[in-house]
Amino acid sequence: MTPEPSALPDDLLAPDAVRDPDAAAAVLRAHDPVHWSAAHRAWLVSRYDDVVAAFRNPALSSDRVRPVMSSSDAPSDDPTQRILGLMSEWMVVTDPPAHTRLRRLAGAAFRQQQIAAMEDRIQALVDELVDAFVADGGADLVAGVAYPLPATVIAEMLGAPAADRDRFRAWSDELALVAFGAGGDARADRHERALRGLEEMVGYFRQLVALRRREPGDDMLSAMLGDDQDGLSDDELVGMCALLLFAGHETTTNAIANAIRLLTADPALRDRVRDDPALVNPAVEEALRLVGPIKVLVRWVVEDHELRGRTIRRGERVYLLLNGANRDPERFPRPDAVDLARERATHVAFGRGIHACIGAQLARIETRIAVGTLLRRLPGLRVAGEPAYLPTIASRAQESLPVVHDGSAVGSRP
Repeated sequence: MTPEPSALPDDLLAPDAVRDPDAAAAVLRAHDPVHWSAAHRAWLVSRYDDVVAAFRNPALSSDRVRPVMSSSDAPSDDPTQRILGLMSEWMVVTDPPAHTRLRRLAGAAFRQQQIAAMEDRIQALVDELVDAFVADGGADLVAGVAYPLPATVIAEMLGAPAADRDRFRAWSDELALVAFGAGGDARADRHERALRGLEEMVGYFRQLVALRRREPGDDMLSAMLGDDQDGLSDDELVGMCALLLFAGHETTTNAIANAIRLLTADPALRDRVRDDPALVNPAVEEALRLVGPIKVLVRWVVEDHELRGRTIRRGERVYLLLNGANRDPERFPRPDAVDLARERATHVAFGRGIHACIGAQLARIETRIAVGTLLRRLPGLRVAGEPAYLPTIASRAQESLPVVHDGSAVGSRP
């Protein structure tokens, strides 16, 4: 039982909560699992059963950008308003029936892309990055591997030239300043910078959409064109490309970095996973559960309802604490331990229901290949220092991941 706290965690951007988000979630889960946060003016829901039920609850809407826009007094040309306008049509912030149509068309593209068939290409990219990381005497695994890999994969899937990879990464970074609720950022121009990046990105994707309408290929963007009657409009295609880039980049970068930190903290566990390829997949699933890339998902309340004796009212927000749910002792025995025999995929790292992450399979494949390759090719891999997580509400992101390894024994490609 979590000890009775002197005060319940209320601010997810407080230094203690950023440094150890799981400890904060544990206190809330044990003592106030439906907690009204004055700091965020939102309900913090932290138990597994409540989080899973919330994904199916029609009183909780994913259409959470437009209400923020409409409640703001800022003029329409305000940078923040313009960014929100660009994001408001994203599939992840819509409800049925619009969401149903967008997801069906995007899902068809993912199936056509045959994500599982991409493993050889992803393995080749990982090996190239590890080669360069070792050759450069690299010390930061985020900059060297975890960060560039997913942007490269998404760029290739969308049919963008390899020369544009760095632009994709920069756009994703600028958007992350806004989309993940960054705190403690004294840069007053962060929204203006993000807007410039987004507008550049939108222009780029419009050109790419026009090209694929004229010259369809075997890429994901061509697959999303659909037919004339029910295909995506140019605006919808641009929004889908932006979403796939951002979600696919940020989430997978965090998943890889967090998994490496977790699995290398115990040398015996690290070596066990390294020596048995069959254990890489369950190890990644445990990493997703314990240190998943997303801590919080936001829902907008559209209908009054009760939860554990609390009245959740229309117009309020609910923060679903995925990290709290994924360590709930009522759902997971020994919840804070890495258990490679644990039942797979019952965690909620990628959400659940109609809004479950459509790119979860791709993120899993990239993370599994990256983690397995790094453990195999960098013997004795270990992290130097404590984690320095970025101060965001939603994302569990490490700005850097300094590592050391037995460089004289770098493994070769398979």
